[in-house]
Amino acid sequence: MSGTNPYQTGTTSKLPEKPYCLTFLPMNVTLEVQPEGLPASGEGLPGSILDIALANGIDIDHACGGVCACSTCHIIVREGKGSCPKPTEDEEDMLDNAPGVELGSRLACQTVPDGSSPVTVEIPDWNRNHAQEADH
Repeated sequence: MSGTNPYQTGTTSKLPEKPYCLTFLPMNVTLEVQPEGLPASGEGLPGSILDIALANGIDIDHACGGVCACSTCHIIVREGKGSCPKPTEDEEDMLDNAPGVELGSRLACQTVPDGSSPVTVEIPDWNRNHAQEADH
């Protein structure tokens, strides 16, 4: 499922034109994002933090499939906010339902860094999926 919701408007994003570093906390995983490799996973907007995370084995809950219809992919942008577009009204409405919202809170499915600076995001404790399915 892609990251667009046909019932929402104003979701435009520009893919980065140059490589940038994306760090995920608290696991301290830093990825070098290559623009030519985007979209990466097909979840969330192309080039979104959710798209990049999932393609690199970093699990972020996303109950709606990355279409800005829930708040389960809530993240906090700790550094590099200026390289991310401002949230749409639809994203802000969904964030109203997320626990622990802070000034840098965003939905990972809608946040597409433009590559102008490194970005550091924190995945809140409540959003980290600690369960692992057993191999069958």
